Amino acid sequence: MNVVVVDYGGGGNLHSMVKAVVRAAGELGQGHDVRIGRTPDDVAGADRIVLPGQGAFADCRAAFFGRDGMAEALTEAVMARGRPFLGTCVGEQLLCTVSREMGSHAGFGWIPGEVVKIAPQTGQGVATAAGRVVWPPAGRPWWIPHYGWNDLRIVASDHPLFRGVGQGAHVYFVHSYHLVPEKPEHLLAEVDYGGRIVAAVGRDNLVGTQFHPEKSQAVGLRILANFLAWRP
Repeated sequence: MNVVVVDYGGGGNLHSMVKAVVRAAGELGQGHDVRIGRTPDDVAGADRIVLPGQGAFADCRAAFFGRDGMAEALTEAVMARGRPFLGTCVGEQLLCTVSREMGSHAGFGWIPGEVVKIAPQTGQGVATAAGRVVWPPAGRPWWIPHYGWNDLRIVASDHPLFRGVGQGAHVYFVHSYHLVPEKPEHLLAEVDYGGRIVAAVGRDNLVGTQFHPEKSQAVGLRILANFLAWRP
């Protein structure tokens, strides 16, 4: 199976993602060929596609659409031929209709919804599933960006992406914006950080995570392995 991690110059986490996908594939032991995709032909020949991203939405979008034929090849592979797709961080946000980060910028439109700034509220802190109380201390504002570990609340517990991943599993975030889907059925997981933050979305052969599976240790590797084994 040919797994392509797309390199469009849209973030510095490309190689850590490739290493994590290679490790997840190795644990499955099913002969996955993991490679970096830099051209439309690379994307067109993929059986699985991973689109990482890091930084500002507009910069990642410009980098992606600046590669001649890349958007067309990705649309053909994912939307016409149904190749399983995983977007992470800004790669997930690109699935949106529009992002409101530093202006308004069109996304792929594959998951109807907006990318908006997270707006945590001042409060007493949140008790996690493991019984801990996370930031902030009483009366202090929540920090933006949302940076570090948080506990997943899996909404779509029957989705194959979360097979073997329990409620409250820890995953790693670095972001100030999140994709809020229009349709409730497209919400797969969320976290609490002074309010609800969307952590994962999906439909049909598409999934996206706002968190970084490549930085989420054993839980992230499980999610990547589940993606590689997924047969939508």
